[in-house]
Amino acid sequence: MIKSITDCAILNNGVKIPWLGFGVFQTPPGDVTERSVCVALETGYRHIDTAKIYENESDVGKAIKASGVLRNEIFVTTKVWNSDQGYESTLKAFDLSRKLLDLDVIDLYLVHWPVVGKYVETYKACEQLYKEGKVRAIGVSNFMVHHLEYLLPRVDVVPTINQVEWHPWLQLPKLVRYCRKQGIQLQAWAPLIEGQGLTIPTIVEMGKKYGKSPAQVIIRWDLQRKVVTIPKSVTPARIKENAEVFDFELAPEDVAAINTLDENKRMFADPDYFDF
Repeated sequence: MIKSITDCAILNNGVKIPWLGFGVFQTPPGDVTERSVCVALETGYRHIDTAKIYENESDVGKAIKASGVLRNEIFVTTKVWNSDQGYESTLKAFDLSRKLLDLDVIDLYLVHWPVVGKYVETYKACEQLYKEGKVRAIGVSNFMVHHLEYLLPRVDVVPTINQVEWHPWLQLPKLVRYCRKQGIQLQAWAPLIEGQGLTIPTIVEMGKKYGKSPAQVIIRWDLQRKVVTIPKSVTPARIKENAEVFDFELAPEDVAAINTLDENKRMFADPDYFDF
C-alpha cells in the first residue's frame, strides 16, 4: 500500500519518483504558477511536472528556490515541445529549459508528443543528455504501443516513463500491459478528467462510502493501479485535498467498479491525430 506523499515508484534505471506529483499544465505563467507550486511544496508534494509549452518553467524554478526544500528532495519533470524536436534542436531546448528552471540537473526529461519522423532523433538527444548526467531519467509522453514498438529497437535506453492521458474513462489496457512488460512506468495526466470525473455517479457514491471527495477517490484509484499521477489545481484547498489520499485504501471491489467505467474516451488530442 502506498502510505505517504513521499512514497516512490522505482524506475527501470533505479531512480525514485514520488507516486503523487503536482502538475502545472494550463496553469497561467507568473504568480499563479509560483504560488501554486509553493503551496504544493508546503503541503508535502515532492514531485513537480512542467513542460516547455506550458511557459511556466521559470515560475516553477522560482517556487522551488523560495520553498526552502532541499533540491535533492524534489523531483522535477519537463518536456521538449514538438517544434523543438530533432537531435540538435532538442539539446538546445533542454539547455533553455534548464536555464529557465535554474537547475543544474533535471530529474526527468520527456519527449512531449510522438512527432512523426522526429521522435526517434529527439529521443536519441535525450539519451545523450542522460549519458552526460544532465538528466537523471528520460522518457516519453503520449506514446501509444505502436510508437514504442517503433522506438525501442532504435534506441539504447528504454524509456523510464510514458506519461499519457489516463483516467476512469480512458484506461488504455493494451498500453498498460505493454508498458509493464517493457518495464516502463505509466504516468497519468488529466487524471480528474478536467473535473468531469468528480460528477461520475459511481465515484461520487464511493466518496460518500469512504468519507472522501470524488477527486480523492480517483487519485487513490490511480495509486492502487500503480500509476504515477499528477493532478493539478490552483486552489490551495484543493491542492491540499488532492494530497490527503494516504489514510484510506479502496476495497478491491471498488477498484474493480472504477475499472468498468472505461469508455476509451479522450478529453484531449489523440496521439495519432494531433497537429501542434
